[in-house]
Amino acid sequence: MNQFVLTCCSTADMKKTYFDERQIPYVCFHYLMDGVSYPDDLGQSMPFDEFYNRISKGAMPTTSQVNVAEFHDFFGAILKEGKDILHISLSSGISGTYNSACSAVEELKEEYPDRKILVVDSLGASSGYGLLVDAAADLRDQGLSLEEVYRITMERRLHVHHWFFSTDLTSFKRGGRISATSAMLGTVLNICPLMNMDHEGHLIPRHKIRTKKKAMQEAVRMMEEHADGKNGYKGKCFISCSACGDDARAVADLVEARFPELNGRVLINSIGTVIGAHTGPGTVALFFFGDERKDVNHF
Repeated sequence: MNQFVLTCCSTADMKKTYFDERQIPYVCFHYLMDGVSYPDDLGQSMPFDEFYNRISKGAMPTTSQVNVAEFHDFFGAILKEGKDILHISLSSGISGTYNSACSAVEELKEEYPDRKILVVDSLGASSGYGLLVDAAADLRDQGLSLEEVYRITMERRLHVHHWFFSTDLTSFKRGGRISATSAMLGTVLNICPLMNMDHEGHLIPRHKIRTKKKAMQEAVRMMEEHADGKNGYKGKCFISCSACGDDARAVADLVEARFPELNGRVLINSIGTVIGAHTGPGTVALFFFGDERKDVNHF
């Protein structure tokens, strides 16, 4: 039996059945929509299609991170069972949740001096963050120790690539992630900005691309350029999308055609309600392991 528990936040955007089967407890973010507060519970409280339909009709959800008290209770329940914890957090570049988790750990050290809690800042989001959690779960299942899984996860976190585009830039503009000018030009000129996560876990626009079809092709070209082994990539590939399953499947088909040695088929998830509150509908994100993410100039 493993003597440590691997945990994460709901914003890893994997299916509930995935977390249940892999024995990964998760702590939920929250969002407020139309005056009602909901947990970001992987589509259980509100189905994803309803969530994105409401946004399309004008709803503007706001989100809140997991606070210190919630982490204290979440971690404390596991520590009481005599287990150590490896927690992987949503990127500190887009949320303060990593700091909240670390603050809770400091409190719990006094209550449980014989237990260990290590926290990894994933520097990632959505199913890219989920891909890092998945890799850590594989290491755990191979019998590696808490410290070994922590060390390898820290080494690999900047090797998880996030490439994504959106056909609806409204939510990106509202959240300040792209400028109002870029959003306007994107709408008028049919431009789909190709974005990624930089080495500090920030969302960065990288390329201005005309048409959705070309954005799909460019995202896959980035995988050809950066993936471990290039077209001989043997790792896993995840995609997450917000109310645009056909677009996600089209990208997955391109990936599966160009990377014949993939570890299984491309896994497609829904972008969850907290990440989706900031992307809105129409976003497709592609995730894979590759060379180390390093900052470059962007527009």
